[in-house]
Amino acid sequence: MTDRQKIAVVTGASAGIGRAAASALLQQGWRVIGVGRDAGRCAEAAAALSALPGADFTMIRANMALLGETARAAAEIAALAPAIDVLLNNAGGVMAERVITEEGHEATFASNHLAPFLLTRTLLPHLMAAAAQSEPGSVRVVAVSSTGHEHCDGIRWDDLNFAEGFVGGAAYCHAKLANILFIRELARRLAGSGIVAHAMHPGVVASNFASHCDAPMRAYMESIAEQALTPEQAADTLVWLASAPAPGRSSGGYFHKREAVPCSAAAQDDAAAARLWRESEALVAGY
Repeated sequence: MTDRQKIAVVTGASAGIGRAAASALLQQGWRVIGVGRDAGRCAEAAAALSALPGADFTMIRANMALLGETARAAAEIAALAPAIDVLLNNAGGVMAERVITEEGHEATFASNHLAPFLLTRTLLPHLMAAAAQSEPGSVRVVAVSSTGHEHCDGIRWDDLNFAEGFVGGAAYCHAKLANILFIRELARRLAGSGIVAHAMHPGVVASNFASHCDAPMRAYMESIAEQALTPEQAADTLVWLASAPAPGRSSGGYFHKREAVPCSAAAQDDAAAARLWRESEALVAGY
């Protein structure tokens, strides 16, 4: 085992939970590579995070609703970091209206599921390289999901693009279910590799998350605003999953406030998890 500096990749690092997690890991002495979409927020976050004492931070800009940009960001990360200790798939969001990207994917599903699937798949050799130099369970992949997954009964296999009956909140819950199923199958595939995979629910967060919601979801978010956590509070479990010893002793879990919590029956469907992996492989083929 080596004493090299640990490296984390954090998507959505330009604001909210991702920026708070990046800051916390930098303050623990990690090297952090962030991914963000908005140019202004990326520049502001990069300046602030790089100014932390001893910080080694790099920001990469990419719109993760686009697989081409996700693949380009993955290539840039791979060039910067031959070995990656932690991948925090935090970026995502919700759309008020159905948007089909120039690549032909519904934007909510693309940014919340297909992009982290592609990023993880591309960076897996770099995670494996870190695992070969580390104690088992030290290398981790974490997905930020949501209790919203409980409101989705299953993956819409015949309509992943929500051509029928699009509602922004429903599309978001569908993608959050996909996050947990992805982690479940990833954990199964990586069993014995030294890499663990977990999902987490951050709670209600005071951030810009709801700015793109449709009216019903925005109203719901406003109704529970008094429960909102700061990004730093919400990022606590994400950082714990990345760096604490305890999460390294299991894989395929779903966590909230540093505790393993139940997920829905649909999120525990191993056959669906395996099928989603196959479907996702087909959708990201060529990237």
